[in-house]
Amino acid sequence: MNRDKIFMRHALDEARLAYTQGEVPIGAVLIDEDGNLICGEHNRIEQLGDATAHAEILTLRQASRLLNRRRLSECTLYSTVEPCAMCAGALVLCRVRRLVYGTTDSKFGAAESLFNVVNNPALNHQLLVTAGVLEDDCRELMKKFFAEARTR
Repeated sequence: MNRDKIFMRHALDEARLAYTQGEVPIGAVLIDEDGNLICGEHNRIEQLGDATAHAEILTLRQASRLLNRRRLSECTLYSTVEPCAMCAGALVLCRVRRLVYGTTDSKFGAAESLFNVVNNPALNHQLLVTAGVLEDDCRELMKKFFAEARTR
C-alpha cells in the first residue's frame, strides 16, 4: 500500500498541473512490473480541443510509444479518479495488469460506480483493481475545481 501511495502522489501532481491549466484535475501515471515510473499525464481536453484527451488515454498512448508496444500487460495505471467507460475500455484493450485509483466517479465511473468494464467477465481481460488510495486528496481537488468553476 505504501508503494500505491507513492505513485498516487505522482498522479496527484499531474492532476494539480491540470488544475493550474484550467482542466478537470485528473492525473494518471503508469509503472512497470519493477516499480519504475514509465510516464504520466493529465487531462488536456481543453488544451487539445479533444474530448478523448483524458489523463489515462494520454498516459497509455505515451507508454505505448515509449515501450514500442501496445500491450502493457505487466503495468499498473494509477489514476486520481475512477476511469470512465472510454478509459476503462482502453485499459482492457492495452491489457494493463492493475488499476489503482483515488476517488470514485458516480457520474462516469466504469470500474465500479456506474459500470464495471475492467472486470466484466464477458471480456477477454480483467484487471486487478485497488480503489480509494489517497481518496480524500483526490476527491478534495475535484471538489475545489468544480466549486470554483461554479463561481466563475
